[in-house]
Amino acid sequence: MFPIVLALTLIFSSQIEAELQVNFYRNTCPNAELIIRQEVQRAYFRDRGIAPGLVRMHFHDCFVRGCDGSVLIKSTPGNSAEEDGPSNAGSLRGFEVIESAKARLEQECRGVVSCADILAYAARDSIVVSGGLGWDVPAGRRDGQISLATETIDIPAPFNNLDQNLQAFAKKGLSSDNMVALLGAHTIGCSHCSQFSNRLYNFSPANSQDSTLDPLYAMQLKQQCPRGPNGNVDPNAVVFMNFSPTAFENSYYVDVLRNRGLFTSDQTLTTSPDTLSEVRDYARNNIQWQTDFADAMIKMSQVEVLTGNAGEIRLNCRAINP
Repeated sequence: MFPIVLALTLIFSSQIEAELQVNFYRNTCPNAELIIRQEVQRAYFRDRGIAPGLVRMHFHDCFVRGCDGSVLIKSTPGNSAEEDGPSNAGSLRGFEVIESAKARLEQECRGVVSCADILAYAARDSIVVSGGLGWDVPAGRRDGQISLATETIDIPAPFNNLDQNLQAFAKKGLSSDNMVALLGAHTIGCSHCSQFSNRLYNFSPANSQDSTLDPLYAMQLKQQCPRGPNGNVDPNAVVFMNFSPTAFENSYYVDVLRNRGLFTSDQTLTTSPDTLSEVRDYARNNIQWQTDFADAMIKMSQVEVLTGNAGEIRLNCRAINP
């Protein structure tokens, strides 16, 4: 049974940048969070895949130019935007939820609530509706006016090793602890086979299959992601991230310990004593992980934000203002 309201919300303390505030819209748009939550819930009960989609979109937004809503900008004939970058093309989900929330907010309080804040709230609400713990979202972000497909190179890739991931997170001011906690978001949702098929068929010159992948799990994945006559995997084929892809709980860490992490970047958490220790802790303690995850999300949501007079408040989340 999935919660409809924020019944399990916890309030987490975190260092919040002076420009961002919890309850930022209390006076200017008091119903903002309620409206966004309603739109997330409505979409989720039509399609539970929306929740991981919105969390992933927020993550991908924050890793490119910071949490400025630039991932929402649509490509134009003169510009290939982030949504069409190699890390995002054809795989981002949830645009319609953000647009629905924005349309209602524009009727309620025109030109007040930023698209970047809508996305941050929607990511939090997606975790809660999936059964996870909530947190108070510091808001006051403004929207970016630049979105470039080429800059999505900053988004950590599923085939990254541990050092590459640590560097990518550190570049955004996020610690190793933050990284281990945030990767647990892979406990919900699906992945295209193309994101990990190299682990099944052409991992290295010496081994066609990644030796760190549980053999039975690899066999299951090959059945779900078979190669066609041309030797390639169907680019549209998808698999669940784990056996409970709609429930936000700590089974991701149990999977990693059993060599059933779907991505290379997941499984490499076991290659360092420090990250392996955290994986073990989270596999044993769901509440501890969810608490740390919420704190890490608060920290990530403040990466390189635009505030004050920087950027703009977009009237349409899919395009910069005229």
